[in-house]
Amino acid sequence: MDTKEAFCRFFETIKTLRAPGGCPWDRDQTPLSMRRDLIEETFEAVDAISAEDSVHAKEELGDVMLNAFMIAYMYEQSGDFAVADALSELTDKLIRRHPHVFPQSEGKACMQGEVNSSDAVLNQWDRIKENVEGRKTQKTILDEIPASFPPLLKAYKMQKKAGKRGFDWTDLEPVKAKILEELEETEQAYEELKTAEKGIPVQPDGKIPAPLTKNAPESVNKAQLHVEEEIGDLLFAVVNYARHLGVDPETALNRTNQKFYRRFSYVEQQMQQEGIPMDNGHLKEEDGFWNQAKKQGL
Repeated sequence: MDTKEAFCRFFETIKTLRAPGGCPWDRDQTPLSMRRDLIEETFEAVDAISAEDSVHAKEELGDVMLNAFMIAYMYEQSGDFAVADALSELTDKLIRRHPHVFPQSEGKACMQGEVNSSDAVLNQWDRIKENVEGRKTQKTILDEIPASFPPLLKAYKMQKKAGKRGFDWTDLEPVKAKILEELEETEQAYEELKTAEKGIPVQPDGKIPAPLTKNAPESVNKAQLHVEEEIGDLLFAVVNYARHLGVDPETALNRTNQKFYRRFSYVEQQMQQEGIPMDNGHLKEEDGFWNQAKKQGL
């Protein structure tokens, strides 16, 4: 089966699922209800690609396409736009933004010499977006980043945008030093918080009010917010380090989350089998099973 035939069969199946007499679950969904599914399937596809598992990647990329086209067809059904319109607009954009490949491209006027590197392509891409498509930012190039991006991804994208304007380190050493600087400032902020908490009257339950709750003193809240600010700076510095190493921090953290899930699940199972309570008094046993999980490649 060729690509055209496969796509037509796929799209007709989506239409059948959404049609009267189709699947009740699929018919109940809306673009808003499908947002989480699209995000989850995208992460699963990224996992498969990261694992270099082509069989799994084929399945997960199919799921991404299913979610994307299902949502697009919902818009077609509601009369907002047709799936064909979305595909046609995408194709036009690809041609417009690749004048070094397509001579008929509207973006040809934005070419500046030979385009023979990825950086040159990206710089040309930005010129076309601004000068041909009229996507000029209101205040700053950072306004091009969607406000709804998750904070980690947003930090990464902001750093990349700033780097394109020359606001970036060219050497790795100051990037590493910035992490140590922010870590030290975080530790200082935490010491200030502990100092602020000293002498605070305890509550009836024998505990001091937790920071940022209604009974916490203003001095404690201020100190807690300072710790929060410094932690944010520290995370931002780590994201920048990842970027300079050519690592996408979202992908890296997602892989670590999956690894933690596998290993901690193993610890839970082993502790249960041994009849050992999972509490602070049995950290040694938990740590031992954790190391077993590592040795097993989990």
